[in-house]
Order: sequence, then structure tokens, then C-alpha cells
Amino acid sequence: MAVYWRWTLAVLMGLASSHMEATPTWHMSDFIAALEQLELSRPGAEPSSLLHLLTRPAVQENPFLRNILGPRAVAPPGANATAPPGANGTALPPYLARALAHRVRRDGREEGVVLTGDGTTVALGPVLLGLEAGLLSGAPRGRARALFQLTLAQPLALAARAPPAPLFPDGCWDSPDSPREFRLSGVSLVGPRALTTALVHGGMDGLVLGMTLASARPRGVASLSGLLRSYYGLPLISTGAPGLRASQRRDHFWQLVGDPPLLAKQVLRALDLQLRLEGRPKMKKTKRNQLVALVNAQMKEFVLRFMECPPIVPRCMWQAAPYRGTPTLLAPPLGFLYVHHTSTPAAPCLSFKHCAEDMRAMQRFHQDVRGWDDIGYSFVAGSDGSLYEGRGWKLQGAHTLGHNAVGYGVAFIGDYSSALPVDGALALVRDRLAGCAVATAALVANYTVHGHRQLVNTSCPGDALYREISGWEHFGNVTRV
Repeated sequence: MAVYWRWTLAVLMGLASSHMEATPTWHMSDFIAALEQLELSRPGAEPSSLLHLLTRPAVQENPFLRNILGPRAVAPPGANATAPPGANGTALPPYLARALAHRVRRDGREEGVVLTGDGTTVALGPVLLGLEAGLLSGAPRGRARALFQLTLAQPLALAARAPPAPLFPDGCWDSPDSPREFRLSGVSLVGPRALTTALVHGGMDGLVLGMTLASARPRGVASLSGLLRSYYGLPLISTGAPGLRASQRRDHFWQLVGDPPLLAKQVLRALDLQLRLEGRPKMKKTKRNQLVALVNAQMKEFVLRFMECPPIVPRCMWQAAPYRGTPTLLAPPLGFLYVHHTSTPAAPCLSFKHCAEDMRAMQRFHQDVRGWDDIGYSFVAGSDGSLYEGRGWKLQGAHTLGHNAVGYGVAFIGDYSSALPVDGALALVRDRLAGCAVATAALVANYTVHGHRQLVNTSCPGDALYREISGWEHFGNVTRV
């Protein structure tokens, strides 16, 4: 009997495991696969018709979106109201319907978001709204501003009206390898319409992709799934958007919107439209001035977080092991930035998956072999377009012996004795990370950059990288006694 029950239990566990593997996750690759199935179920359907179907629930319940995109019919053109989901009907397949319904639950779970190949979490609704707007005929001049109104201005306007709450909360997935639940970190009092980092990422991607489609007319795009595969860095199966990658969304977004102060004006216009659609009376001057001040402060934070600062992958996303021991807090602003190369791993990492693996390997070496409390570096630069959080801005690192309390240690993954990191990685550290540190009072404005070898008997950060940083504006020489 015991053998029978063990056999039965093994079968049930195997079935459960198979079911989990077969169930789509909340990864962008699974969303694109579901979108591709929808395209195959509707042969000959234009991308505009599919987008009309996909965005219909959001537009129907949102007067602001209806005002920009126009009212939604009960069924989009060519749809059959009696057809099953996935066929030529009005109902979306359950997976797609859930993927596009964004909300934040009371326990901090954020729904309607997916994990992309570059390690970023993105809300899908704004992405598809931007795509649909990009396909509209007769695109006016100033399309980037119009797309900003559609994808980001309303959430920013609503956040300015909301009770005090954390701006742009972010979180982590239960498993980056098989993402099924995303939960916001370290926040409370977050409403169902909170302006999360995932919503901002989705709005930025929607604007970038919408502009791509607007520029592609009348040639258009072969398929939505192909466009998304290309942009999000998945294996390219059909025609997409060569040259655009989600990992460079901040650069693409900056180039398109151009003037950050103009964004605040766009948010105020969205706020005026929202109030008018709600039938609210015109605000008194005092109240208006208060809202203008709130929007300006909010947009200053937005520009800093998503346009000036670099993308930093948090520890939970590269699956860091816990800190061992009791950390020592830093006392910023600090005066130094110390540049390293990892040497081992010697090869640059070119993807989120590869870079995360390298981060875990370095942490294991630092903790298990060297006996340190954690990975030694404050931040690590990959060649995938992202920085990775080590000990971060607050905790003292173990990177530059005798100097850990007065500076941040930043390492480039790879051996740079004879070659340089990619230009994008150099710019992330030299311009974005350092500038962000000064703007947030983590570094003093007249900070000094040193190579590891200037302070410790080592070849780090490699001859080629050392020659490079010696030409940086904040590089400083050291007189060793």
C-alpha cells in the first residue's frame, strides 16, 4: 500500500509540474506568443483591427482615452460577437484579457504587467495604446506630445490629484525565470491606480513604438508580434523594428520628447481635460497654483528617475543571496567613485540573463571564498544596457581597501586589460550613474574618479579601461608615498 501511495504521489507531482510548465507565465515572450496566436486566428486582420480589439476594454471604461482615440463600438470592424475567444469574436482569450487589465491589489500585487527580456517590468496597456495611436491616419505634427498625452500624461495627472503616496513604486517577481506574481516592495497605501514604475515603462515603450508605427506609414508593419519581438529583444521571427531595443528605452524616449519642461505642461493639459470630462467646475487660482506646484515637483522626479538616471536592476531581480552579518551605513554625499573591472568573469555579459548569472557567481565568490558579507561592489555595469545593484547607495562596500567608507565602487563586467567596455556601458557609469549620484546627493558635485590601481597594488581596472577613465572630466591623480 505504501508503495502504491508513493507512486500515486509521484504521478500527481509530475502532472502538477507539467501543468506549471505548460501554463503561460507573465513573461513578455509568453504574451507575444499569445498575441501571435490571436493573429493566426484572424488571418488577414489588419494590426489596427487587432489593436482596436485589444484596447477596447480600457478605452470603453476611460473617458479620457475615448476623448483621444474616439468611442469604441461594441464590436470592432469585422468582429463576430458570437465567435469564441481567439476566433473572429469580440471576447479576448482569458490570458490576454488578464494581461491587459492593470491594477494594484491591496496586498501590493501588481497585475497587468510582464517581465521583459532586459529585466524590466512593463505594463502592457500603455504599450498597446501607443501602438494604436501610432497607426491612426492623419498623424498631426507633434505626434510625440500627442502620444505622451495618451500613454503617460493621464496617469501622471491622476497621481498629482491623489493623496500623498510613494511615486513610481517598483517591486520584484516571485521568480525571474518563471514570473507568475509581481509584488511592489516597501510601500503601503498604494491605490489600485497607483503610478508604478511598470506603468511608466509601459508608457515610454508605447510612445517609442507608437512613433515607430507613425513613421512607418504607409508601409505599416507586418505584424504586432513581430514588432514586439524585435523591440523586446526576442528571436526575430517576422518583420519588426530594427535598431530599436527596449533596453535603450530611456535614450529613445529622451530623443523623442526632447524638452522635459514641456512634459509638465502636457500633464497640466491632461489634468484640465480630466476635470472637464468629470464635469468639475474650474479650479480657483489658489488650488490651481497648488496643483501646478505638485505637477512640477512630480515631473522633476520623473525626469530624474526615468530620463537622467540609469536603469538599475535591483538585487531581487538578479536573485542575490541575503547579506551576511551587520552592514555598515555610508554617510553621503561621498567624494569618490572607484572604477574596477571584474577580470573574472572575463567576457562581457550581453543580456539580462547572462549578467544576472555573472552577478550571482561574483557574489558566491565574494561570500564563500573571500568571506565577505556580500558582493563587494556598490554597482556593476553590464554590456546589456543596465547597471546592477550590489551594495547600493547606502551600504559600505568591500571594493577598494582602505577607502570603502569614502567612495562607491563600480565594476564593469569583463577583463579590460586590452579592450574597452562597449560605449553604452561607459556612458552609463560616466554620465548617467555619476550624474544621478550628484543629483540625489549621493556624490558631491566635485567628486573624484580613481582607478582601483591608484590606491591598491593591483592591475585593476585593466590597462585599456584605466587609460579611458584617465580622460574623464572628474579623474584625479594620486600621489603615493
